[in-house]
Amino acid sequence: MHGAKRQGKMTEYAKQLREKQKAKRMFGLSESQFKKYYDKADRSKDITGDALLGLLERRLDNILYRSGFALTRMQGRQFSSHGIFRVNGKRINVPSCELRVGDIIEVRESKKGSAVFTKNQEALGEAHDVPSWLKVDPKKLTIEVLELPSKQHFESIIEPQLIVEFYSR
Repeated sequence: MHGAKRQGKMTEYAKQLREKQKAKRMFGLSESQFKKYYDKADRSKDITGDALLGLLERRLDNILYRSGFALTRMQGRQFSSHGIFRVNGKRINVPSCELRVGDIIEVRESKKGSAVFTKNQEALGEAHDVPSWLKVDPKKLTIEVLELPSKQHFESIIEPQLIVEFYSR
């Protein structure tokens, strides 16, 4: 009736908030979980933004997604919370489990015959790029963490500097 509402220029705070919300939703975290990751990254000796994304990338649910065993991070979260995977021989049901170099993730013996893994592999096809910091064996259904993820492996659509600026206000 009165015409389109005028869209003003987005403030710096709005850009920072949007970036934080985007990262939070992408990894499926609550506000308090995300803040804890930021605080841990801030205490590290590395660049805070890179340390934050590195911590998020090393979560078990994200590694299942990156390796191609799960089609989405939410599916990876469900797999890990149901205890379908073992990390270094121990059954883990915590999606936020932070993995280190040398950790080996494998499907539990009782779940290896499940068709969901073959369906996921087929759905992703050959187009799926597994990051170089992970070694995936789709036949044995295992993943090995070869090294820590570096800046080139992070989600490119997230600008960590804006998140750091948001929390450092």
